Amino acid sequence: MSRRDPLAQVSDFDIRLLRIFRSVVECGGFSAAENVLGIGRSAISQQMSDLEQRLGLRLCQRGRAGFSLTEEGREVYQSALQLLGALEDFRTGVNGLHQHLRGELNIGLTDNLVTLPHMRITNALAQLKDLGPEVQINIRMIAPSQVEQGVLDGSLHVGVVPQAHALPGLEYQSLYSERSSLYCAAGHALFYADDDAIDDTRLNEQDAIAPTFRLPGDIQAHYQVLNCSASASDREGMAFLILTGRYIGYLPDHYAQAWIQQGRLRALKARQRFYDLSLSWVTRKGRRPHLVLESFLKALAATR
Repeated sequence: MSRRDPLAQVSDFDIRLLRIFRSVVECGGFSAAENVLGIGRSAISQQMSDLEQRLGLRLCQRGRAGFSLTEEGREVYQSALQLLGALEDFRTGVNGLHQHLRGELNIGLTDNLVTLPHMRITNALAQLKDLGPEVQINIRMIAPSQVEQGVLDGSLHVGVVPQAHALPGLEYQSLYSERSSLYCAAGHALFYADDDAIDDTRLNEQDAIAPTFRLPGDIQAHYQVLNCSASASDREGMAFLILTGRYIGYLPDHYAQAWIQQGRLRALKARQRFYDLSLSWVTRKGRRPHLVLESFLKALAATR
């Protein structure tokens, strides 16, 4: 697939193919992208082949071994994010001249915020939809580091992450705080033990779960005293392991509440073993005017 300047110009057809390519990559394969794109796997495969032919490059491997990007595919994906982000900036800028809320809001969230009783994000999204019925809201549930990277590279307009260490190029605004306690599940040796009978040595010897996402140093100290023999990239992964009844671990109290009511989880030494984590919304420094984003941030600031 090597010919001189295979893509002399970028057409509307190419942009449509690049949007499909982006969805396939972010879904992790053709089958997973079917529901997102609303077209069948064979149609997706054909359009991916059309894109490869247009670019003169092999973008991905597909087959029994699964879906994976080639080196050229990874570079095309990054370039596609920049192109599609620039197109969205242009469309938003033109629409902003008419002071109509149109376009997209691409927001990245860390997992398991929907059960927070404050519901500030939910209420702000509701206000945005009321203000701009034509606005398309796209939510991506990803790890905090990916949220920050997405805001930096422009694929996300805004994100919500635990406040750890501020990255250059990003602005952080405090959103709210959530409390996490140390939990075990039914079936664990400590589930029915009285807190007064559990000394720190015994508690710290239990198999525990460490998060792989970034946390402030004072919160990391809560994990350093535990016997962390497992890890998880998000809070849902930690909940999976805790609910086996074989591990202890920290979970946000609002997230754990449903399992507590079912009698499946209990907090261990709740007066001592907890921490409060600040969550912030994050945007890119020096961002271009974006009416949809500014409207969302204004609604978010108003939902105290």
